[in-house]
Amino acid sequence: MLILVDTSIWIDYFRGIGTELDTLIDDNLVATNPVILAELLPAIRLRREHELAALLQEVRCLSLDIQWGNLMQMQLQCLQAGANGIGVADLLIAQNAQQQQCRLYSSDKHFRLMANALALPVYPELLH
Repeated sequence: MLILVDTSIWIDYFRGIGTELDTLIDDNLVATNPVILAELLPAIRLRREHELAALLQEVRCLSLDIQWGNLMQMQLQCLQAGANGIGVADLLIAQNAQQQQCRLYSSDKHFRLMANALALPVYPELLH
C-alpha cells in the first residue's frame, strides 16, 4: 500500500532525524501531493537547495480531486470528535490519502485525532 508522507516527516528526514523513510523510498512506497510540495518547496528553494527540490519533485505525486462537500463533512466529523483547529491543508491531505487508498505518515499529533475521527489509515498504525 502506498504511503502519503506528510510535511512533518519530510522535515524530520531532511534534518537527519530518524524516520523509516529511507526504507519506504527504497521499497518505492512513498508518495506526496501538491499540498505537501507547496508546504516544502518554497523554503527549500529559498535556501537554494535546488538538487533537493529536484529530488523531491521526482517522488510520486498524487493528483488532488478536491471534493468540497466531503471536506466540510470531514471537518464536521473532526469537530464532533473534539479535534478543533484542523486547517484546510491538512484536511486536503487526509482527503487525498482516503481517495488514493494510501496510509498517511505524519508526526503531527492532530493527524492522530483525525485518524480516529475519520477512520484514516495511518503509517505506522500508531503515529509518533
